[in-house]
Amino acid sequence: MHYDQSWMGYGWVGGVEAGLITALAAALLYVLLRRVWRQHPGPAPAMGWAFLLAVLLTGSGDLWDMFYFNYAPLESPQLMRTKLMRVHDPDGIPLRVLGELGGAVLGVFAGWVLLDVARPRRRRTA
Repeated sequence: MHYDQSWMGYGWVGGVEAGLITALAAALLYVLLRRVWRQHPGPAPAMGWAFLLAVLLTGSGDLWDMFYFNYAPLESPQLMRTKLMRVHDPDGIPLRVLGELGGAVLGVFAGWVLLDVARPRRRRTA
């Protein structure tokens, strides 16, 4: 989904900003999913779903734009100009996608470190 990116920087700055937004979303989703699935013994399902949902929520618009501009037949210059005018920083789409994917990985990792590594669960003895 596209969110308002008009305030974001261009190029690498925009990629880092998009990555930070995605990292925050991924960490929050991981913590939420880990709390919901308390009975599951391992963190792997929460990691996978948090990554997927964070990328879908924050990066799907840029991923779609990157796919569309590379593979869709833009047959007229007028259509191409119209589509490009709707995108913030069309030259920086690959950097934003890279930042979003990296941010999702780092966000899930940060959530895992904060929730499972820093505070290990106490094991019950029978």
